[in-house]
Amino acid sequence: MSLTRIPLKSNIKNYFVDFDDSDGFLGNLISIPNVIFVIDSNVWKFHRAGLLSVLPKDSVLVYEVSEACKSLDGLRPIYDEMIKQAAKKNAALVSIGGGILQDLTGFVASTLYRGIKWVFVPTTMLAQCDSCIGAKTSLNYQGFKNLLGTFYPPNEIYVNTRFLTTQEDDVFFSGVGELVKLHLIGGEEAVNKLLTEIPYIFKREESVLSNAIHRSLFIKKGYIEADEFDQGRRNILNFGHCFGHALESVTNFKISHGQAVILGMILANSVAVSRNLLSIENSLYIRRKILFPFLKINLDKIRFDSNNVVRAMENDKKRLGNDLALIMMKDNYEMIRVNDLKAMEVKAVLEGLNEIN
Repeated sequence: MSLTRIPLKSNIKNYFVDFDDSDGFLGNLISIPNVIFVIDSNVWKFHRAGLLSVLPKDSVLVYEVSEACKSLDGLRPIYDEMIKQAAKKNAALVSIGGGILQDLTGFVASTLYRGIKWVFVPTTMLAQCDSCIGAKTSLNYQGFKNLLGTFYPPNEIYVNTRFLTTQEDDVFFSGVGELVKLHLIGGEEAVNKLLTEIPYIFKREESVLSNAIHRSLFIKKGYIEADEFDQGRRNILNFGHCFGHALESVTNFKISHGQAVILGMILANSVAVSRNLLSIENSLYIRRKILFPFLKINLDKIRFDSNNVVRAMENDKKRLGNDLALIMMKDNYEMIRVNDLKAMEVKAVLEGLNEIN
């Protein structure tokens, strides 16, 4: 039974997110003509005998997902499987997995025969609370994050929080990083609500997760509908990412995306404090009450080469000039973008990272 539907407007095609606490949505997917299911191997391992047992096995491609797969070469098995099918332009692809599989299958769906029907069932916290909407598909290239991509929304998205109960902690808390980011962007009311839910999020209580995910997507909806192709206001959604993507790159993605985003928000807030945009009191409150509870990285055991971080930030595709770009928070949770971040500012906050508590 569908709990809540979030409709989304797009210049490409309108679509929706359905929240479903049962397996009823799978019957809808099975009935799609000429459909191929591409499923993350971990999801298949945990759910093939349960939630996904109704899927026709001859229409299932099990795909082993990793960050290394998020490349042009990683697309080949999916293209090959789709091209084998007799149906061409009226073929349909259903992907069941996390954000990496979303990027891969979305890119395939947007480019195969110049666009085919695509349905996404996000199974990770990161994909459910953030990446499932927004229409972006992204691939890494030559070691840099998300340099290649298209805009192509799924026709339909189905969120079922039962998938989150089998996630490993590192994957789950990577997604929580994006959940926290969106609540901070959403402002004081959203943050205060999230604060009451922290213990239940750790316990993965499904009703709490569903409500928090719904709020996150509703916050994001306002930004992506106002600026679908990322020309202005939508840049705010990159809070934590300007540093975060760089930290992922310099560690060869050993730090998960959402955890890098949490570190990125801490660093961005440090810059905001140094520029007198954010009070030290508010920075400490956000860090200790909201960011640190979900940070699973031991800062005492990690060091970043500041020169490498600066070089990685110079490859940010949203960079406009000679300096670096950064999304920062002001007091009252107002977000702004600056394009004049200096390398020396980056190095200063990185040097202070291990003194943060």
